[in-house]
Amino acid sequence: MAEGRSNAEAAAALEVGVATVKTHLTNSLAKLQLTNRVQLALLAHDAGLV
Repeated sequence: MAEGRSNAEAAAALEVGVATVKTHLTNSLAKLQLTNRVQLALLAHDAGLV
């Protein structure tokens, strides 16, 4: 997500379904108490993961 990929692009790259990507994204946002993928990307950037 930090690379700016859509759900469909991430699913294709990981060879999983789009629904799986959506589920993991939703769960990750909830666990990190974030509200959107922009916040997730900023967190990844600030942590040096990207």
